[in-house]
Amino acid sequence: MKLNNLAAVKSVAKGLVLGLAVIAATGAFASNMKGSVHVQEAVEINGQQIPAGVYEVRWEGTGANVELSFMQGRKEIAKTSGKVIQLDRAPEYDSALVDHSGGKATVSEVRFAGKKTAFTFGSSDRASTGGNMGK
Repeated sequence: MKLNNLAAVKSVAKGLVLGLAVIAATGAFASNMKGSVHVQEAVEINGQQIPAGVYEVRWEGTGANVELSFMQGRKEIAKTSGKVIQLDRAPEYDSALVDHSGGKATVSEVRFAGKKTAFTFGSSDRASTGGNMGK
């Protein structure tokens, strides 16, 4: 009887290990992702001036801190550190929030359509809208 119990425990343990491996792999995938954002005016990101246009935003990292890269094709246009924030609801469109309070247009947050996760960086005084990218 004890032998059967031991076999059952080993079977459950193997299942848990496999389940944890799948969860860990999913988390690793989520920490290195990308989205697109359309910026409607020339803006500054981490002191780097970028013209209006469509940028692919890639982020890497785990936990609350990430590194964001703004790309056009294979060329990195700007890079900055950011924090992951959770939104109450997922936005309908991809967008960049632009802060104009310092006398220049500075991107302070990026949000992606259908995702409740967004990224904030730079000044904490944010003004809404840099641009939307339609679906």
